[in-house]
Amino acid sequence: QVQLVESGGGLVQAGGSLRLSCAASGSIGSMLAMNWHRQAPGKQRELVAFITSSGRTNYADSVKGRFTISRDNAKNTVFLQMNTLKPEDTGGYYCNAQIKVGGIPREYWGQGTQVTVSS
Repeated sequence: QVQLVESGGGLVQAGGSLRLSCAASGSIGSMLAMNWHRQAPGKQRELVAFITSSGRTNYADSVKGRFTISRDNAKNTVFLQMNTLKPEDTGGYYCNAQIKVGGIPREYWGQGTQVTVSS
């Protein structure tokens, strides 16, 4: 069994910062791509940022220049540093990872962590 556990969400004022973490545990072969999604109330879940196993990154236009995704392969952890937060960044943030288990790539989701940005 593989689990993804997010942490670091909370309530912050506009302009503030938060750092999210997502740690994978269990029978992990190797971590492939890892990414963060978010879902605002009444909206569809959207991809915020992803990072490949080699460290290549990409971001949604709405967060470019403000968010930074990174990973610690030794700890099977991905991070999302969020700066200059805006009220529209409010939502549930979900970690997603492609992980090889028993040589087979599988997709896993975390339970989510809430980010609320007040104006």
